[in-house]
Formats: sequence, structure tokens, C-alpha cells
Amino acid sequence: MPLLNILILLVVVGVILWLINTYIPMDSKIKNILNAVAVIAVVIWLLQVFGLLDSLKNITI
Repeated sequence: MPLLNILILLVVVGVILWLINTYIPMDSKIKNILNAVAVIAVVIWLLQVFGLLDSLKNITI
């Protein structure tokens, strides 16, 4: 995936999250949970895109 596409996607996710936080009335606890889930999802997605999460698939418990 080209770097430009990744940057565009990060900007779009950030703008959508900002719009939700700004214009949709919610309790601050719910907004914090929504922000945390969005950040965690983006970080996991970035790890998969750069191939850093593939090495964790080989670990067996």
C-alpha cells in the first residue's frame, strides 16, 4: 500500500473522529471510549500494513 494512501486514510479517520467529537452530543466517557477504540484500531491496522503484526501469528501458547 503506497504511503500516500496511508496518509490520506489517517487524515480521513482523524477528520471523521473530529466531526463525531464536535457535532454529536455524547457523554465525555463515551467519547473517550470511542477515541480509544479508534486509536487502537488504527494502530493495529498500521502494524498489519507494515507487516509487524505478522510475526505474532507464529507464536503458539
